[in-house]
Amino acid sequence: MSERTPSSPAVAAGSAAPVPAALLREIDRDLRPVRPLPPPWRRAVTFVPVALSALALVTASWRWRFNAPSLGPLWAWGVSIAQAAVGFAIFGVALREAVPGRNLSRRALAVTLGGGAAVVIAVTLATSQTLPTAMPPGVWLRYAWECWGMSMLSAVPIFAVAAWLVARVRPTRPALAGALCGLGVGVLADSALRLFCWVSTPAHVFLSHGGAIITVVLAGTLVSVGVDRWIGGAAHRAPNNRSAREAGSPGRTTRTD
Repeated sequence: MSERTPSSPAVAAGSAAPVPAALLREIDRDLRPVRPLPPPWRRAVTFVPVALSALALVTASWRWRFNAPSLGPLWAWGVSIAQAAVGFAIFGVALREAVPGRNLSRRALAVTLGGGAAVVIAVTLATSQTLPTAMPPGVWLRYAWECWGMSMLSAVPIFAVAAWLVARVRPTRPALAGALCGLGVGVLADSALRLFCWVSTPAHVFLSHGGAIITVVLAGTLVSVGVDRWIGGAAHRAPNNRSAREAGSPGRTTRTD
């Protein structure tokens, strides 16, 4: 039995074309041990204490809505906890979508995106019916801006960790994975904001709170696509730089004619 040496060409399986020895050496040099990727649900569970700690830290100096006693513990805390659970579930779906080869079906995507929007709409309308409030005159725009800013402030640290967890596995559909990530984080941040914003008027909530969720969704899409292109560009430049260094190393001659 003859033994293949690194300097001799090999024949690829199912093909008569020889594999260049330089390519085999490059593959051997590039091989690195990797850790198995935990399942999406386990990574989502690991993300829960990080997200809750970030929310608690950001909102520590905020004032609770003064009409929370009138809303009651069920509609105040119970609904917020349920909405937060939906946000974490959507983020778990985003982690699955991010894994190459585990892309979601169109039906699963429609259920996830539509379900996230439906939960926010249902919570808003139900809260408005349970405890109607009237917007004071002359503060409509200011309140909308403040609530949007508070939602973004609570979402940014969570989004930073969530986006990293999604982008690091190189999703094959980065825009979709990033949008799902942003939706999960946005729903989660809004579940905390409703404990501080005393206005339950649907117009205010849909524009300000919903606008913040849409902003995070767009940010997730752009960040995921940007990171994917940056990593892909860096991976593409590395072999070219290595080849350029080898071409200019001592002992190599290049033709100039």
